[in-house]
Amino acid sequence: SSVTSISNHVFQNCSSLTSIEIPNSVTSIGEYAFSGCSGLTSIEIPSSISRIEDKTFEYCCGLNSVTIPNSVTRIGIRAFSGCSNLTSVIIPNNVTSIGEGAFSSCSNLTSVAIPNSVSVIGGYAFAGCGSLEAVVIPKGVTTISERAFMSCGKLPFIELPEGITSIADVAFYRCSSLTSFVIPNSVTSIGASAFEGCSGCTSIIIPERVE
Repeated sequence: SSVTSISNHVFQNCSSLTSIEIPNSVTSIGEYAFSGCSGLTSIEIPSSISRIEDKTFEYCCGLNSVTIPNSVTRIGIRAFSGCSNLTSVIIPNNVTSIGEGAFSSCSNLTSVAIPNSVSVIGGYAFAGCGSLEAVVIPKGVTTISERAFMSCGKLPFIELPEGITSIADVAFYRCSSLTSFVIPNSVTSIGASAFEGCSGCTSIIIPERVE
């Protein structure tokens, strides 16, 4: 309990590590700290942590449960990328930013709850989440970033709130289960290949403001 920080790369690729208890005295966990710890099945992040740094839990492919406390305000780049055994994620209400590729290639992730506090969903954030069936985009988000939901092949429907102004390149590429789509009137630009490969889509409404 005297430990206050876990530095970068400390337990990286400790593939036989199956459990760890992080005390509340820890206020920072570094980049790649648990990356590649494929034997970890669950982890509880203490409420003393305010940021999950880049690639902290990348490729923890055995991880099926993670508790993100309300103290966390930022989820870094590729923080949980490749955690292929995760099935659901609840992002706490104080998170304002989800980094690029934060949950990319979480191939068994079926649902994610994004709170209204989030204003930035980074590129590739949920790319390759092929089992994702439910996601709600909060009202504070203004841009669907590049490749944010690329290859989410089981996603049947997604509701974009009024206030979004742009849908970036390849944002919903190969979301083949999307059947219909309503783009809010606030949208002014739709990027290249944004809906390419959405082979199940039978209806789409594009507002007049799109240039």
